[in-house]
Amino acid sequence: MSTTVDDLGAQLIAAEGAHLAHNYHPLPVVAARAEGVWVTDVEGKRYLDLLSAYSALNFGHGHPAILAAAREQLERLTLTSRAFHNDKLGPFATALAQLCGKDLVLPMNTGAEAVETGIKVARAWGYRSKGIAPDAATIIVANGNFHGRTTTIVGFSDDPTAHDDFGPYAPGFVHVPYGDADAIAAAIDDNTAAVLLEPIQGEAGIVIPPEGFLRRVREICSANNVLFIADEIQSGLGRVGETFACDREGIVPDVYLLGKALGGGILPLSAVVANEDVLGVIRPGEHGSTFGGNPLAAAVGLRVVEMLASGEFQTRAKALGEHLAQGLESLVGHGVTAVRVAGLWAGVDIDPAAGRGREIAEKLLARGVLVKDTHGQTIRIAPPLTIRATEIDWAIDQLRHVLP
Repeated sequence: MSTTVDDLGAQLIAAEGAHLAHNYHPLPVVAARAEGVWVTDVEGKRYLDLLSAYSALNFGHGHPAILAAAREQLERLTLTSRAFHNDKLGPFATALAQLCGKDLVLPMNTGAEAVETGIKVARAWGYRSKGIAPDAATIIVANGNFHGRTTTIVGFSDDPTAHDDFGPYAPGFVHVPYGDADAIAAAIDDNTAAVLLEPIQGEAGIVIPPEGFLRRVREICSANNVLFIADEIQSGLGRVGETFACDREGIVPDVYLLGKALGGGILPLSAVVANEDVLGVIRPGEHGSTFGGNPLAAAVGLRVVEMLASGEFQTRAKALGEHLAQGLESLVGHGVTAVRVAGLWAGVDIDPAAGRGREIAEKLLARGVLVKDTHGQTIRIAPPLTIRATEIDWAIDQLRHVLP
């Protein structure tokens, strides 16, 4: 019996369902190739990618400059572990530190590893520099946060899907409402080591805090000798029209947590970036990773930082983000109840009368547009920063078509 092209996608999805743990609920499309902002499935149908792997593909699929860096390094050296030096790690760390305006870089692999590293650094700093009593350090976090999926991180999530049935959880985290600087000030005591925040909450639906919130948090942390840790894993590296989302309010955190786009859409790469007085508390042997800082990742990361240093992608994201915002705002009252846009990053709240977010995502899929729903009624839009205005217009037309 012959297998048609149409059968192939269904067979591959069925194979996943039979043998892959069901920790995701993907849309029914099987990607086979991609270039720039377009993805092609196994049946040859093309889709405009408005998700960018949750900002890991800020520079699009297969950016030639990033591929070139990866190919060159693949032929030379891919992995040594940090047991030895390699000739790419130093240049990468130097460039990333300069991009962030900081002294030191601690490279890891995934975003969750960067967050875990940030937590360890904050606690060590609290004990070794601030003088917090042993095992008493606390970190203030925000309601609605999403920082990853390790057991420590989900322990301070208030999303039942992420949190429930994975305890017992690590203590030492204090919750406050997101966007409420007064609540942060009230929560600080002698044991507070850090405030850990997403400058814009991504998984929550692109929730943008009130104007001045980040500036006030910076002031509060400075006045109380508390570290301000900014999780820029999704929001950073050009996504919002600035190098970092913190730049929107002209503030610099004590610690940057970076990931996703840092790997150029090629491989996992994350980093914690801070000054010597913070990251310098970590001693040899206390933290590490076999793959953290490997030569291949460092070569790719260096190319990404070089591309960001030009400012081109930040400028594109800002200008095209204004274009995206205008198009999305025209849909409010027509199947959309609200939109929140920061650069090329948008949360679109779907009117329940128009359907659930998942239903809208599936209807867009049928029309050649890839988005993903979150928290029931919201769809997230985060195209590669290489997208064109005409492609944004086409995508908005498709969204308009699937709304009542």
